[in-house]
Amino acid sequence: MKIGIIGVTGYTGIELLRILNAHPEVEIKCVTTESFAGEMLAQVYPHLKNVINLMGEKLDIEKMAASSCELVFIALPHGHATPIVEKLLAAGKKIIDLGADFRLQNNRDYQQWYQLSPPPAHLLQQAVYGLPEAGMRAAISQAKLVANPGCYATCAALVAIPAIMAGVIAMNDFIFDAKSGVSGAGRSLSLNSHFCETAENFKPYQVAGDHRHTPEIEQTLSKVAGQRLRIQFTPHLVPLVRGLAVTAYFKLLTPLSEQYMQDIYHSKYQKEPFLRVFSDAALPQSKNVAGSNFCDIAVRVDTRTQRLIVLGAIDNLVKGAAGQAVQNMNLMCGFKETLGLDNLQIRYP
Repeated sequence: MKIGIIGVTGYTGIELLRILNAHPEVEIKCVTTESFAGEMLAQVYPHLKNVINLMGEKLDIEKMAASSCELVFIALPHGHATPIVEKLLAAGKKIIDLGADFRLQNNRDYQQWYQLSPPPAHLLQQAVYGLPEAGMRAAISQAKLVANPGCYATCAALVAIPAIMAGVIAMNDFIFDAKSGVSGAGRSLSLNSHFCETAENFKPYQVAGDHRHTPEIEQTLSKVAGQRLRIQFTPHLVPLVRGLAVTAYFKLLTPLSEQYMQDIYHSKYQKEPFLRVFSDAALPQSKNVAGSNFCDIAVRVDTRTQRLIVLGAIDNLVKGAAGQAVQNMNLMCGFKETLGLDNLQIRYP
């Protein structure tokens, strides 16, 4: 499978390159970058020296459309994918967009949360939301255009889906408390991600329903529930390079044991290759998933408050971005879903 990556020198793009370089069914033919066009990638990221011998090219959509690439990953900021997608689809390419342009099916939501013009309807209708564990495998395998989910939206959905499907929680009381490492802010210079601002610090941001992943989480969970849901979502920035954790709180409709709820999650996810549900006293930690495509989940019940508490952890750059994109690529191309992802090194310690 001949592959192109648009936006290769961002954190997500370079993580894609790391994973795809070891994929046995992939040949990387073209990589583009606006900031470092004409430079060898090993000059931009020295850890690639003697590993990847590719030069970043300036994006030429016509050239990419005419290239031998069969599938193209787009790792660009929100609002930049639509003109690219239009031409690449017309040229017969398969596309995975790691931005948000095709995640929200309601144009009003996209305009409200991103303050951008939505993609045209004929493109949006072709887009499939790329969260395989949310019952999307069949649609992804037939798709020409996949919208890769956001990092927070991925973890939040995965910790909530089994409880919703089991019908054991109140549908009007969803609370997600989330923390992410600084790489989630991207590679562009920003005061908020400056070392002096983030080191030895822990801060919430975009509080009271202001974060753009809120409607994305609501869209996914509403589809699972078969009714429109509203959630409370609060993100925090923590002084880590990579890693993301979500603690979700749900109100149980009737008293249920912790073992009963653990059995529900095990039953739902036992065949999922990248979901690890703990059955012992262990709790998810960012270090235990760093560099991998795993999502670790633990289930607890507070009998005093009748709250179901579900905790999840992912690597925001892998299962929250590039790894999930490769998982979707495998499904789109008829490869084994875990190919190129099952031997990723977990970075511990």
